[in-house]
Amino acid sequence: MNIIIERAALLRSLGHVQSVVERRNTIPILSNVLLRASDGELSLAATDMDLEIVETVPATVTRAGGTTAPAHTLYDIVRKLPDGSQVELDIGGDGTILTLRAGRSQFKLSCLPIDDFPQLSGGDLPNRFDLTAGDLRALVDRTRFAISTEETRYYLNGIYLHAAKAKAGGAELPVLRAVATDGHRLARVEMPLPEGAAGIPGVIVPRKTVNEIRKLIDEAADRIELSLSDNKIRFAFDSVVVTSKLIDGTFPDYERVIPVGNDKTMEVDAKLFAAAVDRVATISTEKSRAVKLSLTRGTLTLSATSPEAGSATEELEVNYQEGPLEIGFNSRYLLDITQQIEGEGARFSLADAASPTIVRDVADSTALYVLMPMRV
Repeated sequence: MNIIIERAALLRSLGHVQSVVERRNTIPILSNVLLRASDGELSLAATDMDLEIVETVPATVTRAGGTTAPAHTLYDIVRKLPDGSQVELDIGGDGTILTLRAGRSQFKLSCLPIDDFPQLSGGDLPNRFDLTAGDLRALVDRTRFAISTEETRYYLNGIYLHAAKAKAGGAELPVLRAVATDGHRLARVEMPLPEGAAGIPGVIVPRKTVNEIRKLIDEAADRIELSLSDNKIRFAFDSVVVTSKLIDGTFPDYERVIPVGNDKTMEVDAKLFAAAVDRVATISTEKSRAVKLSLTRGTLTLSATSPEAGSATEELEVNYQEGPLEIGFNSRYLLDITQQIEGEGARFSLADAASPTIVRDVADSTALYVLMPMRV
């Protein structure tokens, strides 16, 4: 293999694929990036056996071929080369050494055979539909904060993506729904069901895949093709293909934790509320991060106390017409949810101090958040 490629193009693609590679690997080939050159293109691929990213970039190919080279080392070398460099990648002889030349710099890297590199992208993924980059970004951003990090309940370590029916004005509309929960809070976001998505299986997309996709779609063109089977998902856009195994487990019946009898409603300016929670929480203990909400007609008082730091209170004007109510929440969870609200108003539907609370964006009915209270 012999190619010449622009540094900026190589660096961008290496940056995308090498982030999948774990720093510590017991299997040497998983530390490497697969390079294949042919027909004016260089294809780069990396995998951790659960997730694979493949990207193609234009290159001047004088001799087609391929190899695998240490991903992080190659990325660091290219990153440190001067802007505007032309990078030559050359493999000769027995194919065990990759020579990289740029200007007066030359590096020789040990390679491993292509045949050892695992392939994840095979197999049929029968369910296919398109999303815009903006829609996928919204589904991810408004749910991923609630993904559990507790490894014992592994089926909560991702976003549950499925087709569902949403009630709207007496009718039922088909929607694509994304749900995440860690047992303390739940995020549910939906959008009209894309064409072709009606028969999709309910799948749990792992946290690492969600985070990698989120990084990549910032640079994506508008259309993203999703392909699904019972155990794999693929995202294809521009010159990138991301294939991932799905979490093999059953997502709990989340509808059961969404309360239906919450009859007390509070509406508050989301940004003012978030800022006040953040200020008052400065006092709360690092462990519990508890903030108490005391509601009376028209007024919300936020308070926090800690044996070491003292106490804090702040009052806000709210739209609340019910009887007095006191309820406590983890301030970090409150902030995570209110930061998702893009409109001006947040609507809290409450029952009592011990029951889950529903939070919605007043201006947007597609997202719903559930927050468990805590004792304060």
